Amino acid sequence: MKLVHTIEEVRDHHDATRAAGRRVGLVPTMGFLHSGHRSLMEAARADGGFVTVTIFVNPLQFGPNEDLDAYPRDLDGDLALAEAAGVSLVFAPSVKEMYPDGEVLTSVRVRGLADQLEGASRPGHFDGVATVVSKLFAIAGPCRAYFGEKDFQQLQIVTRMAGDLSIPVEVIPCPTVREANGLAKSSRNAYLSDTERDAAAVLKRALDSAVAVIEAGERSAASVELGMAQVVATEPLATLDYARVVDARTLETLDRLHGTLRLLIAARVGPARLIDNVGAVAD
Repeated sequence: MKLVHTIEEVRDHHDATRAAGRRVGLVPTMGFLHSGHRSLMEAARADGGFVTVTIFVNPLQFGPNEDLDAYPRDLDGDLALAEAAGVSLVFAPSVKEMYPDGEVLTSVRVRGLADQLEGASRPGHFDGVATVVSKLFAIAGPCRAYFGEKDFQQLQIVTRMAGDLSIPVEVIPCPTVREANGLAKSSRNAYLSDTERDAAAVLKRALDSAVAVIEAGERSAASVELGMAQVVATEPLATLDYARVVDARTLETLDRLHGTLRLLIAARVGPARLIDNVGAVAD
């Protein structure tokens, strides 16, 4: 495994890989890697690709009151995990390498998909995500890129962006990896105490209860969302941000549930704001 810090080095490695007839598998991350990230690397490796992991804490996706400076970082630990997962290349650029002119005048925005849910709670966040991912795709060149379903809205935005802009990258969704109590793996789980980690499992309980209600025949989105909120309210350490049921492809709000759905939830537990989601089908 090689560690590189410049765009030119990544392009050289990827050009040589494709010239040799191999596929590039790209796993974009912000570092502080865990088993959820490792599952993406292993999926890319299983597809037979030359696996590149990017580690970059992107300032464009943090709001003025968010935790950019406090965001956890552990490059040595990240490199050890990546090497154990069979990664070929790690790209860990500086902010100056990614944004050499300082101020970034070009922004990528996916209208509609970026305006709700996390976009409403964190204005400008998904513009920063779409901008840096489009840049990483441009650096990587033709490849497959692996994203976790835990960040489902992000997955939909990146997929739509690549399609709308005819970027030669195939976005591959990968299942959410969970802790033993059902809590979705996240770098922000590091902020939680043991007690808070136990309390955070209420998000998955709320989602599972909603899926059961839908499977039992409930078709009122408002009723399903209220039920999720009521489950979260049973946990004193959790403060709900939103609990929503939407069309899985468009993320549009539904009054009556039908088709392929996504149930999404966000809540604050202690110092961490956590998100989770599951799929459901309403015939």
